[in-house]
Amino acid sequence: MAVDLLLGLQWGDEGKGKIVDVLTSNYNIIARFQGGPNAGHTLVFNGKKHVLHTIPSGIFHEDATNLVGNGVVIDPVIFKKELDKLEEQNIDYRKSLLISRKAHIILPTHRLLDAASEAAKGKAKIGSTLKGIGPTYMDKTGRNGIRVGDLELSDWKDRYRALADKHESMISFYNVDIQYDLKELEAEFFEAVKILKSLKFIDSEEYVYQAQKAGKTILAEGAQGSLLDIDFGTYPFVTSSNTTAAGACTGLGVSPNKIGEVFGIFKAYTTRVGSGPFPTELFDSDGETMARVGNEFGATTGRPRRCGWLDLVALKYACQVNGVTQLMMMKGDVLSGFKTLKVCIAYKYKGEIIEHFPYNIDPENVEPIYTDFKGWNEDLTAMDDASQLPAALNEYIAFLEKELEIPITIVSVGPDRKQTIFRQQLV
Repeated sequence: MAVDLLLGLQWGDEGKGKIVDVLTSNYNIIARFQGGPNAGHTLVFNGKKHVLHTIPSGIFHEDATNLVGNGVVIDPVIFKKELDKLEEQNIDYRKSLLISRKAHIILPTHRLLDAASEAAKGKAKIGSTLKGIGPTYMDKTGRNGIRVGDLELSDWKDRYRALADKHESMISFYNVDIQYDLKELEAEFFEAVKILKSLKFIDSEEYVYQAQKAGKTILAEGAQGSLLDIDFGTYPFVTSSNTTAAGACTGLGVSPNKIGEVFGIFKAYTTRVGSGPFPTELFDSDGETMARVGNEFGATTGRPRRCGWLDLVALKYACQVNGVTQLMMMKGDVLSGFKTLKVCIAYKYKGEIIEHFPYNIDPENVEPIYTDFKGWNEDLTAMDDASQLPAALNEYIAFLEKELEIPITIVSVGPDRKQTIFRQQLV
């Protein structure tokens, strides 16, 4: 059986958690393949809002197995808090949650390093979530990291101490005022590690391989968005992992010829959290309306999201590098009430009109070129069938499908799992 992928196509926050939750009934296994607790996947059902950071978004489905893959970095403290919230809701996660032994662990000193590094950058800061993600991936590639499987070794605390001492010497190098009590942070960390060790650790690449052989259906869930990919995103204002389709191969141990459908999630407009270029960003009342109606605040950090019109140049690029086979448009309901909608169809780049995503999209190099669409006033949130969608929205969707040459199979019209319209049957 092929592994299907679900990816964000913008700067994150596209609504991946909701769609994973909606699709989970079609799959036996939901697997996270990269990122860490800098992700915030929001799910709404039965009148309640749930936010996950590391745990796969299929955890609320009794029959689904949820795997945290080797490409993920895990903060035991945040992980424990997620588990505590699941226990409050009587979710029996112990039978359905599996952890890859090859996943790396975020130490308290990784978070401190993150804060020190960001503070040292001053005005050039990248907008880190300060969760220790970057320093953890740096230790992974530097071959210094501690992995989940190391927790099963008798000397793992010695390994921890050696790495934590190294981090403290690095923190002093930054010469910034970072106040912390490491003993207090470590007490919380070691307590959380005990909980993590009570879960089932597996050799995940073997598990996934055998599951495929047995005919199990698998959905790989990405975190962040394609434009935050460490290689293909708007570097250096990116995350520290490969958020694109290729990341699922390395983050789960899946061979490229075993990838099936690639579901691409995008908002009907564009948002971005933190620093970095954003060609279609709005600084007027339209942008303020998108933020207010769309409740555009980060699920992990609470930071307000910057808002702007849909950038078709960037979206085409993301579809291209991911090999997207089906598109899912989120938050169409937020655009209700706009008299006119705009879509960026090209860039004026250093005096030349281009339709591809260039190396540098800083404001001095890029000016968006827009085409206009008639808006709609209908409230979409109570609609449950594609036949109910207003004509102006259908024209908007038809234009995007024509330009992207990919079908838009789902339109989300609200945050609840029930507020999901299937325009076409999923392959």
